[in-house]
Amino acid sequence: MTNYEFDEHTLRALADEGNETALDQLADLADARNDVDALSELLDEGSEHAGRLLTRRAVEKRDVRELQRLSDAGSPDAAPELDRLLDEGRKP
Repeated sequence: MTNYEFDEHTLRALADEGNETALDQLADLADARNDVDALSELLDEGSEHAGRLLTRRAVEKRDVRELQRLSDAGSPDAAPELDRLLDEGRKP
């Protein structure tokens, strides 16, 4: 299988036209360069993949406030992870 890499401008143009795969690839690029602001912007654009990546980061940091923000923003993975961390905090 051949691996093709496309520049960010091309991916952005495709994402702006509604291409979900290009939006996911933009999220992967932002994640690779640790650009949390870009990931947050992609989440605002409707990228569930960006939400998953941000959720993973918040879980690693045990950042319940960020998980709440992500849940409120519509990231489907954030609420269960938030509940899990909060439940862990209640156990003696």
